[in-house]
Amino acid sequence: MFCPYCKHTDSRVLDSRVSEDGASIRRRRQCPSCERRFTTVEQTQLVVVKRSGVVEPFARDKVIAGVRKACKGRPVSEDDLARLGQQVEDSLRACGQAEINAEDVGLAILAPLRRLDAVAYLRFASVYRHYDTVDDFEHAIAELRAGLQTV
Repeated sequence: MFCPYCKHTDSRVLDSRVSEDGASIRRRRQCPSCERRFTTVEQTQLVVVKRSGVVEPFARDKVIAGVRKACKGRPVSEDDLARLGQQVEDSLRACGQAEINAEDVGLAILAPLRRLDAVAYLRFASVYRHYDTVDDFEHAIAELRAGLQTV
């Protein structure tokens, strides 16, 4: 770790603490050269492995953009979308893996979207699960109705 003051290439860790949400580590460091102290925050990076094998960093904005398309014309606010994006990211981080399949990202989106808006859920699920026939939609609607009755 470079010292931000004198650019020395090393530093000593004085204290480490995990954040409350467990997503990052705060480290208090001291430079052996200039002896000044500074704080760093380290966060694990989630990466998504696509079906094609391409690996790219997880982007909450991409999740929100995809869900926004499904929510077009629905009474869903930008705050709702931001909360959903955070829920998806939190659930993916909670699984404890640094690499996540794109399919798992889609599955992580479905549950909170179902709670947010049933029509948007059907729209998203129809693309994600490749609905081909009206029967696919009827089956999904029956599942939604069964789930809504138990709530």
